[in-house]
Amino acid sequence: MIGLKDKPQYFDIDPNFKPLPKYGHLSEKTPEFLEVEPFIGAAYDKFWGLPDIPSFRKAAGNPDAAMPPGGPDRYSEVKTELLHFPARDGHLVELKVYKSPNVSPDATLMYRMHGGGYCVGGHEVDGAEDVYAAINTDIIVISIDYRMAPEHPFPKPVEDCWDGLLWCKENAKMLGINPEKIIVAGSSAGANLSAVLSIMAREEGVTGIIAQVLHFPAVCHPKYYPYDKYELGSHIQNTDNVVLSSVRFDVFLNCYIPNPEPDYRHSPLLASSFEGLPPALIQFAGVDIFRDEGFAYADALRSGRVDTEVYCYKGVPHCFPAVIITHPETPVFYERYNAFLRKHATSGSQLD
Repeated sequence: MIGLKDKPQYFDIDPNFKPLPKYGHLSEKTPEFLEVEPFIGAAYDKFWGLPDIPSFRKAAGNPDAAMPPGGPDRYSEVKTELLHFPARDGHLVELKVYKSPNVSPDATLMYRMHGGGYCVGGHEVDGAEDVYAAINTDIIVISIDYRMAPEHPFPKPVEDCWDGLLWCKENAKMLGINPEKIIVAGSSAGANLSAVLSIMAREEGVTGIIAQVLHFPAVCHPKYYPYDKYELGSHIQNTDNVVLSSVRFDVFLNCYIPNPEPDYRHSPLLASSFEGLPPALIQFAGVDIFRDEGFAYADALRSGRVDTEVYCYKGVPHCFPAVIITHPETPVFYERYNAFLRKHATSGSQLD
């Protein structure tokens, strides 16, 4: 098995733990989740029974993401292509472009970083979100297949994502995008990387990021949780979540950051300031080890006077729209996502 421990590395699981007052009630599972929970668990157990992370990655593959009932037809409403760019060390990193056949010129770029615990996955882990964004004719989605741990630990995934962002800005005309209209976006590990890039852009004086989409974000290494500032109990309360448990996340985290030190580039919640960051949409789940990090990051952004929309979906697991595509909350999730994009995305065919 893939290095799983008997108990979480960073948390003491108290059998008498009581749900914390602000957010603990959000772990009460919905009937729809309870119905499919055993099947979800069995599916993930197969991957975690493999000998190592590369085997997990290979077995999971990168099939086209299934679209929810009533969602867009990804094969008629969106076209895709693959590109490559040279990272700082010369390695060619793959990009996947999603766009409408009727996309407007000088579209807003949605720059996407996929989930997968910094170790597994590819473009299509969040493929449904990419398609939903790309049917907006004012948006071109570009997803980056950044190099992953354990072969490429921190900070290499961050560096690849940063290099890709700069490359897209430099090649805006060829890509058909406006280099000053960029939405960074991602789910889970991808949300972490999106939050990090927003801060890096501010620190480095790189312009153009107008919004950030953070779905199911992991925003702080557990070793450095600021318990004095925020209610952070979801790692204990939801420790055995079937999609991503605490002990499984430990494996990913230790591959990604084997020798952790405080650094906003892996833990954006540790940033010294949240002033001047772009407006944010944060959506996450009640039965998720990262739930309370989502609330904490929303509070942190608001402390910096950042316009922040936050939605937590009670009783569902990590990345539920991709895991339970028929759940009643899935269309709500996508409508809020689409509304945020309509609010911020424009193209050359529109007045700013």
